[in-house]
Amino acid sequence: YAHNGTRVRKMHTSRRDAFKSINATPIAKITSNGSVSFISDVRKRDDSLEVCLDGGFDTKVAFIKAYPGMDPEILDFFIDKGVHGILFEGTALGHLPVSQEDYTLLPGIERAVDEGVVLAMCTQCLYGSVHPYVYANLRELSQRGVIYLRDMLPETALVKLMWTLGQYRDLEEVKRIMLTNLVGELTERTQHSDYLR
Repeated sequence: YAHNGTRVRKMHTSRRDAFKSINATPIAKITSNGSVSFISDVRKRDDSLEVCLDGGFDTKVAFIKAYPGMDPEILDFFIDKGVHGILFEGTALGHLPVSQEDYTLLPGIERAVDEGVVLAMCTQCLYGSVHPYVYANLRELSQRGVIYLRDMLPETALVKLMWTLGQYRDLEEVKRIMLTNLVGELTERTQHSDYLR
């Protein structure tokens, strides 16, 4: 199969069919005789547009995977290191520890926002999407400024956040770019037929 690079995950360490499209249909099926059958709509390149390389990545971005009992001081560590962005890989719909006083990340999140650090959220689940309004703790995170990145894969979200912060510093512009589907990294609605395709 041919996969969109922003929607693919390597699912096995060594199988020849290790790569799978996540929350998306593969672009095409390629047979052993070399024939190509397109199975999803592909946005064709517009040859009338001029190619422009906007390089520049901000490497001062942290990636934090949520886990039970995580030390909330991890946020202070990264803020003290001068990061410009933090990508959270939350559980399920985008959960982080917020309800137990000894483990809540809320004070660190508030400090990060006060210091201009961009906070974004994706999910540890391979399929589905984060959603900032389903549960009260998700709303708390969203209201404090965490940007929920719908169904963007964590590795894609990390690179996109690094690129975006390499171009922009204005929080509203960063949020706009992160929530704009530039190259197929976001879908408006995940199709159940794409699950474990």
